[in-house]
Amino acid sequence: MEEHFHINSPLVESLGMTRRLGTPVYLKMESAQPSGSFKIRGIGHLCQQMASQSKGIVCSSGGNAGMAAARVARSMGLPATIVVPSSSPPLVVQRLQEEGATVRITGQVWDDANAEALRLTETEGLTYVPPFDHPLLWEGHSTVITEIAASLGQNQKPGAVVVSVGGGGLLCGVAQGLRAVGWMDVPIVAMETVGADCLNAAVKAGRIVTLDDITSEAKCLGAKTVCSKAFEWSRSAELRVIPQLVGDLEALLAVETFLDEERVLVELACGAALAAVYSGVIQRLQAEGRLPSPLAPLVVIVCGGSGINMEQLANLQHKIRRPN
Repeated sequence: MEEHFHINSPLVESLGMTRRLGTPVYLKMESAQPSGSFKIRGIGHLCQQMASQSKGIVCSSGGNAGMAAARVARSMGLPATIVVPSSSPPLVVQRLQEEGATVRITGQVWDDANAEALRLTETEGLTYVPPFDHPLLWEGHSTVITEIAASLGQNQKPGAVVVSVGGGGLLCGVAQGLRAVGWMDVPIVAMETVGADCLNAAVKAGRIVTLDDITSEAKCLGAKTVCSKAFEWSRSAELRVIPQLVGDLEALLAVETFLDEERVLVELACGAALAAVYSGVIQRLQAEGRLPSPLAPLVVIVCGGSGINMEQLANLQHKIRRPN
């Protein structure tokens, strides 16, 4: 039987969000995972399937996938090399090293780090662990929905599920999970920040596009190209995906409000999902008739984040509130 590296994370009602929305809002607290984010679900599952006989793993990451890969590798007794772009906060590098990983800093953005990780796979015979684009990752991430279904019970189905989208791995896992529990009529509100909006850009263009650059401070949403499976889901007749954008400031305000109200500090990337309620995105979708009103309970996946502490939050506040 497969060992799980993730925990069944708490599903808790947010009274503050419920009050704002006028319908119960449940938070799936993936910030409580051992690696700090949902990534450990898929990466744990993939490593068990692919890396048990490996001489080591290599993962390209802006932070959270790397933290999950390092934690899983340490648990499996495998060496881990994590390739991060120079945009990753020093805090992330430090935490990866504390997990026992070898850290290489390559390039400006995730795409550069990924090219180096693929090179190491060839030259050093390491097992490549992709951060978001692999069926085993999505299968692992899908457990977030099976847990939500078990917690809510037979008689309660969400009105919608809110997720942050970076490369699209969580979106694919959530879609797969909705199919597994028979909830394909539950829409997914897919949140991105302006400047890290590869899904929104693809949906608008009607094809997968590559962003010129990541200009958002939500670096963990910083894939320039969304994975093709996530784009497929966004166009699927089987499932309704509603892509939405917020600015970095809205995501930051959501992080701050969440810290005040729920006493949990999450990354800006996670703030994009929280902003769906705090910035009125869900309420606007209801007013536009794109979500029903009244709405059945809303579930927000609090994807978490390992690259945040009070110093990093202060840096973000300075950059976003007082840009050059």
